[in-house]
Amino acid sequence: MFGLFKKKSKKEKLEAKFKKLMQEWHTLSSINRSASDKKYAEAQEIAKQLTTLKNEIA
Repeated sequence: MFGLFKKKSKKEKLEAKFKKLMQEWHTLSSINRSASDKKYAEAQEIAKQLTTLKNEIA
């Protein structure tokens, strides 16, 4: 209840976006291969951003 108005951190936003892209990638993988590859590439870019963010924090 108290976290209702809490803003998400940059890490949380990137993780949510990554999860969404991976779900879309999985759905498209059996329907449209080229669109699936694009979603996977986007997800990998987000993963790179997450690793650099984790390295900056550590």
